[in-house]
Amino acid sequence: MESNQYEVIIIGGSYAGLAAAMALGRSLRKVLVIDAGKPCNRQTPHSHNFLTQDGKTPFEISSVARAQVEAYKTISFYSDTVISASKSDPGFLIKTNDGSTFSGLKLIFATGIKDILPEIPGIQECWGISVIHCPYCHGYEVRNEKTGILANGDFGFEFGKMITNWTKDLTLYTNGKSTLTSEQSEKLTSKKVTISEKKISQIIHQDGKIQSLVFEDGSQEKINALYAKPDFEQSSPLISELGCALKENGYVEIDQFHKTNVPGIFACGDNTNMFRSVAFAVSSGTMAGAACNKELIDESF
Repeated sequence: MESNQYEVIIIGGSYAGLAAAMALGRSLRKVLVIDAGKPCNRQTPHSHNFLTQDGKTPFEISSVARAQVEAYKTISFYSDTVISASKSDPGFLIKTNDGSTFSGLKLIFATGIKDILPEIPGIQECWGISVIHCPYCHGYEVRNEKTGILANGDFGFEFGKMITNWTKDLTLYTNGKSTLTSEQSEKLTSKKVTISEKKISQIIHQDGKIQSLVFEDGSQEKINALYAKPDFEQSSPLISELGCALKENGYVEIDQFHKTNVPGIFACGDNTNMFRSVAFAVSSGTMAGAACNKELIDESF
């Protein structure tokens, strides 16, 4: 096999991609991991809810993971962004931003998603630090503190109901007219959840830690944390360009073995499900790598 030809090319080298690479490295497969080095959680100060790694920084976890994966000599790494991917015979042809080309029999997309944050000054700087997405990842650290939720409608109701488990000092910010039903509003209010329809104009923060919310009417409210679930899109448009189907919610459609609808292409990690945590990403990547190896065995036997 030539130097630029691989059995599997993994696009994305964060937790899911590294887990897939480890499974394949331990299966003696020649693998290339291509990664641009910009994980979605790079602003997050600490990672939680992952046994043996609770409280470590994302960089600490990924650095150890990278070193362990590099120990498998059949795995190579390339630092760049993949700009095109096409079917070839056999497998797939990959081109990176610097003009390099690689071919692989199988592809694994571990490319994650791209958050589309509301156009509120300050929210980007706070994202992953004090504007948070998941109570299982971050809720314990802001337990019993003055907390907000940026949401509306059915989702706002369900999110509000959930976060009452972590704090009783809770405000649901609908950021404009509430679309909650009267029954939903009454239920939240009965549980001491405040509902605010004021439009947020700015988030005042110190190094990503929220100090207060500023509203269009000029008023301010101090809070310590704000839950939000922004819209998103797939980080890599190549997934759709290759014909991989997306579900209605925007995630890549996969089967139980992380196969997409396109033969030879697998997907794992945040691009496939809403459970954005290191633990889920590692589990997802391990399954994708193992299933990919099994497919290679079946095709050559």
